[in-house]
Amino acid sequence: MRTKQFFLLIVVSLLLIPIDVEAQCAMCRAVLESESSGKAAEGINNGIVYLMAVPYVLVAGLFYFIYRKMRA
Repeated sequence: MRTKQFFLLIVVSLLLIPIDVEAQCAMCRAVLESESSGKAAEGINNGIVYLMAVPYVLVAGLFYFIYRKMRA
């Protein structure tokens, strides 16, 4: 039983360690570095946030719908 707890602690610890990565294509990086005002970088960052948020909202809505059906 102790080894399972230790293994779980190691896995959780590894999942909580932040990893810095750069995931931009070369063309996007070149455009963003060459622009001085930073408007394109802000637009790309906003687009990434929108693309990331939409699936979470849809899944949350689906779970809410299932929860209401199961409760009724």
